[in-house]
Amino acid sequence: MSPDGRGSSAGSATRTAVVIGASSGIGRATAIALAAEGWSVVLAARSRQSLESAAAECRSAAPLGEFSVFEMDVTDPPTVQALLDDAIARHGHVDAVVHTAAVIGYGKFEDVPAAEFERAVVTNLLGSATVARATLAVFRTAGRGHLVLFGSLLGKIAVPFMSPYVVGKWGVQALARTLQIETRDAKDIDVSLVSPGGVDTPAYLHAANRAGREGRPPPPVDPPEKVARAVVRLMDHPRRDRSVGIANGAIVTGFRFLPAVFDLAVTPLVKVAALSRRSMAPHSGNVFEALPGSDTTHGVWNRAGLRREQEPPS
Repeated sequence: MSPDGRGSSAGSATRTAVVIGASSGIGRATAIALAAEGWSVVLAARSRQSLESAAAECRSAAPLGEFSVFEMDVTDPPTVQALLDDAIARHGHVDAVVHTAAVIGYGKFEDVPAAEFERAVVTNLLGSATVARATLAVFRTAGRGHLVLFGSLLGKIAVPFMSPYVVGKWGVQALARTLQIETRDAKDIDVSLVSPGGVDTPAYLHAANRAGREGRPPPPVDPPEKVARAVVRLMDHPRRDRSVGIANGAIVTGFRFLPAVFDLAVTPLVKVAALSRRSMAPHSGNVFEALPGSDTTHGVWNRAGLRREQEPPS
């Protein structure tokens, strides 16, 4: 894999963050937000082209900042270790690792190809475990550090037509809680879970699809910068679980305490709120490979979860 970019000297007082999934969406917004706060940032993802673009935005936010990019894949453990080794070599230390990389798949469970389902779970869950394993080894050696894993509202509830994502994010929730318990012996090592609701990112455009209709973020839809600001706050005020989304609490409460009502309502609600009227031919999206041509910070959705351009008539 190929690292590149400017690095700071070892022993620098500037805090260094590794942001995995920094090529688009929440990861990209987080890298830019940390850069604006004076952090040195290592941007990592599968697409070098997208990483270079994201790093340019970091430099615009912090012209005197120090950044590097590293092309890697969380499904390949040696590249995760190489990323952290390179970050330490370039910047002298790693203070935080923020893992946002994930893929989405739409469709009924029976309709999703097994290889597609398994790759999504490997990326979202086992990729998080691989990142956590390598990161905690670095933090144990240093005696300090902050790991931020990304769950989701869908890691706390179950919805139809998104089983590859839901299963993986439920696993990330369990992983984060386990690590929080197991690192209680290290008072300067923190593990946080960030759980966003609907966010306007390209992830839905990149999603695999076997549902026949384009997926979209359910309303109310937040900008990725709102999630990025939550991550920045966590750096100085660690929390176990940071939910981002005004409706998240009510939805989780309904799922836990009114399961029969939730199960009755969730399928029609998902069909209306999380699937658009745009028809979609079956495809694997970015599950197996990056789609750098559409890697941006924002998607195409407004607060109500509708495309900013008019949707076709039903």
